[in-house]
Amino acid sequence: MCSIDYAFRRIGGKYKARILLYLHRNEVLRYGELRRSVIDITPKMLTQSLRELEEDELVHRKVYKEMPPRVEYTLTKMGAKMIPFIKLLREWGDQQMEKGKMPSIAPQETDHCC
Repeated sequence: MCSIDYAFRRIGGKYKARILLYLHRNEVLRYGELRRSVIDITPKMLTQSLRELEEDELVHRKVYKEMPPRVEYTLTKMGAKMIPFIKLLREWGDQQMEKGKMPSIAPQETDHCC
């Protein structure tokens, strides 16, 4: 397997890189906070993406044994190492979208996309 293909499988897809960026910006987020941040994600896709990121050791999931249950997500050290590359991809994407006059899912000023 090509190492580039392997890396893109870990962070590829529509939501994983955005989830990693939101966790980087906020340090700790609960499920509901992530759901509100990733504006176009379904609960099923968020759960699936978080599980895959956790399995790949990019995100840490901490469950508090209290009622009601509380779960927090944070970046792991390995996940934090991905942030500079994700930011570069975002910059490239911004430039290409601007060049092609493609609309973003959110205004740049509000930065809700990622």
